[in-house]
Amino acid sequence: MRRIITLTVLNRPGVLNRITNLFSKRNYNIESISVGHTEQEGVSRITCVVNVDNDRIIEQITKQLNKQIDVLKVADISDQAVVSRELALIKVQSTPQNRSEIYALIEPFRASVIDVGKESLIIQITGESEKLEAFIELIKPYGIKELARTGTTAFPRSSQRSKQQTNFSIV
Repeated sequence: MRRIITLTVLNRPGVLNRITNLFSKRNYNIESISVGHTEQEGVSRITCVVNVDNDRIIEQITKQLNKQIDVLKVADISDQAVVSRELALIKVQSTPQNRSEIYALIEPFRASVIDVGKESLIIQITGESEKLEAFIELIKPYGIKELARTGTTAFPRSSQRSKQQTNFSIV
């Protein structure tokens, strides 16, 4: 089961290493990790995406993370309604003959071309991981020369409702 864990940590040397070691000691792979400064000076936010089947294991991991000296807050936001985004830069083989086809694929995904060369385009796309995966599969036949992804970053939505709730009623 895909789990999203967010951590607020002090921005000090070695903090990320200690956190990733905690996962590797328990033989859990981090699927994606993103780290960046927050609105508070000296504080960073880490978003980890892990694939863990057991709720008890994720609870154990969050407790262990909370014990780390530089960790200020840990939250498993997997069961909440979240806003999550990822960025990908994709260098695609391109000729003048097939550029219009590639541009036609880019438009519905709200991606953008950020560099044009004689034999390639660099495309920037942001969104949820599933959107990026769909776009990458669509663009593969043109030939992907390089691909870089940032990993997921996420916040719980301001107004929480059940993740399974999809019906809206207008009164």
